Formats: sequence, C-alpha cells, structure tokens
Amino acid sequence: MRPRHTLALLLAASGTCLAQDGNALYGIADLGIRYVDNLGANNAPTAGGALPTVSSGVNKTSRWGLRGQESFGNGWQALYRLEGGLNLDTGSSAKSDKLFDRQAWVGLKTPLGSVYLGRQANLISDALSTVDPLGIRYASFNPNVNITGMSNTAFGRQAFGQQYGTSGYADNFYRLDNTVKVTANLGPVVARAAYSFGEAAGATSPLSTWGAGLTYQHEGVAVSGAAMRLRNRDNRVLDAASLGAACQLNDWQFKANAGYHRADTGAGQTVHQRVLSGGVSRQLMPDLLLTTAYYQVRRATTGRVNDGFQRAFAYLEKSLSPRTTVYLESDYTLWRGDAAGVTGTRANDRHGLGLTVGLMEKF
Repeated sequence: MRPRHTLALLLAASGTCLAQDGNALYGIADLGIRYVDNLGANNAPTAGGALPTVSSGVNKTSRWGLRGQESFGNGWQALYRLEGGLNLDTGSSAKSDKLFDRQAWVGLKTPLGSVYLGRQANLISDALSTVDPLGIRYASFNPNVNITGMSNTAFGRQAFGQQYGTSGYADNFYRLDNTVKVTANLGPVVARAAYSFGEAAGATSPLSTWGAGLTYQHEGVAVSGAAMRLRNRDNRVLDAASLGAACQLNDWQFKANAGYHRADTGAGQTVHQRVLSGGVSRQLMPDLLLTTAYYQVRRATTGRVNDGFQRAFAYLEKSLSPRTTVYLESDYTLWRGDAAGVTGTRANDRHGLGLTVGLMEKF
C-alpha cells in the first residue's frame, strides 16, 4: 500500500475515533520566516552570507497525532498515542521511513503508576522537559535536545557515526523502539525506569538500552535527572546522564541543567561530551512571555582537537488565544575549535546568527 493511501485510511479512521469518548486528533502547526547569517537553511555553519528561509518548528516542533484513553474505574485506564513529526514548510513527514516517528505506544495507567510499550522518547528527554531553559523550544537547534537528549549528536567534523540503542538512526537516539517504560507516582516524586530490547539476532545485549530517572516537583521547585546506558551493534557502550533544576518566583522562572556523555566508539576510541545550560523567563503580561537561555557544549575525542560551541536564545511570545501564539526568536552561535567545519576547502565562519518571526497554532 502506498504511504499516501495509508495516511488517508488513518485520517478516515480518526473520524470514527473522534466520535468516541476519549479519542482525539491533535497537533501543532509552527511556521516562521527566518533570516540567518553564516548559517544554512538547516542551521549548519557556512562559509558566510545571509539567507532568508521559511522554517518549521522554530518554537515547537510541528506534528500531528492520534491519542485516546478508556477508563475501567478505580483509577485504571488504557492509553495509546501515535504521533509523527511534520516539516510544515514542505508538507513532508519529518522521517520518510516512519509515519509515527515521534511516538507509537500503548499503555496502562493505574493509581500507583503507568507502563508503556512501543516507540517512546528516552528517559533523559523525560527529565529535560521540566528543566530545559528553553522549555524544549526549537528542538532541532536546542543543544539540550540535540546533545544532552541525543537527537542529533553530530556537529562539525565529528560524529558517533553509528547507532546506539534502537532508534534506527546513527547519531540520533532521542526516541527508541521496542521500549518498556514504567513510571511510579510517589507524592511529589515521579520515578521512571525503561528498557529497550535490542532484538539483535543471537544476542540480547547489542542495541539494548536501560536507564532510570527521578523528577521532584513541589511548590514552584523542580529537580529532574536521569541516567542511561545504550549499546551499539558491537556491544560498545554510550553512557548518558542529565541533572537539572527549576524554580518559580512570582513572574520569574529560573532553570539550569547539566548533561554528560561518554561513548566507546572504537578500539581505544572514546568521545566525551558536556552540556551546561541556564536560562530565565519572565511573564511580562498575562499574554506576553520573554524567555532567554544560554548553552555551552564541549566535546573531547580521542586523537582529535577538543571542540564545541556556545549558543544563546531569546524568545518573545504573544498569546492571541489558547491555541494561537505569535513569536519573535533570535539566536547566536559561537563555534569552538574546528566545530564549524569547512565548505569545500574554505573554513566556515565561527559566528552564526538567526532571527525568526513565527506563528504557532495548536489543534
């Protein structure tokens, strides 16, 4: 069956779902006019020059999905979610090989906690959602999503260049297939544990992943962290960890996070990555929010020059309604070492600037 026919059938089926209690079609449409200098349309560093673009997901990632639940009484529920990313500027799916690349799971919720089975975000992603200074805005360019959460670990002239865990992609381990995730609600604390089956023929360890996380939230204070171990096909290990905090003081909110990776990439070859981030947001008016954030990324690789980058963001968001937001965004990147890479034989510029005016609609 052709992909467009599959999508048509799913949308038709969603009409039936929407007629039933507890099922819904939902999504986010986020598109902006973006001006970049010394960056390409995909925000990779270039050898210089300005470029106007139309970009999807500069605030929140454009997506669509189906979700639902059925209650059994006494706090028990069956749940499901199917969610795929969209490139709104071209109308294409975020991943050409997966219709529901973001989430595809079923779950069971109880008074004590929940269990979910299927393709899900990793535990570090869950931990970051509470303490990332940008609130997971601009996921494709946010260093906590890319590096700490492992959605795009390659930059400059270096990359892991191989798959760890069951994401299906090299250098992208933010979401994992074949995952069993368990959560337990302990008052102000949510505890999480997850295991992803590697499903490699003849062995249980290659491509498998396990980890645990804790999030504490009470009276405007949050502390959230997670640790994971991922393996590649050769059973080499990638260890990842994240720990952060958030504090709400009247109209001010402060967030900070630290992320760390250590990956065995070959015989005697390792990569160490560190991400430090902090930010402040201020509710200027009931419908006007200012958010600022700063990220510092450092990478050390066996046999290579240490590199990394610094990146700062500012967002001004105006809510026109509960579903509609207009926003202004700016970002500035300073590359370190040879992280900017080259274009042909010419070194790319070490400085990158982006400015966006955008509209986000939730449905």
